[in-house]
Amino acid sequence: MAKNTICLWYNHDAEEAAQFYAKTFPDSTVGAVHRAPGDYPGGKEGHVLIVEFTVCGVPCIGINGG
Repeated sequence: MAKNTICLWYNHDAEEAAQFYAKTFPDSTVGAVHRAPGDYPGGKEGHVLIVEFTVCGVPCIGINGG
């Protein structure tokens, strides 16, 4: 079990970044993609909010903060 999880803040492109890391670095994958269930301030239903991914075996979370 990892002791740390890296949390990265993105301007609406967390999923694209995670896909890039997964293609570029060994032992890297994209896990869960959490989407907005409905309209919320500044966003719409289905927008990606959080992406869980691994880069070189290190767990990461990407947040679309804007």
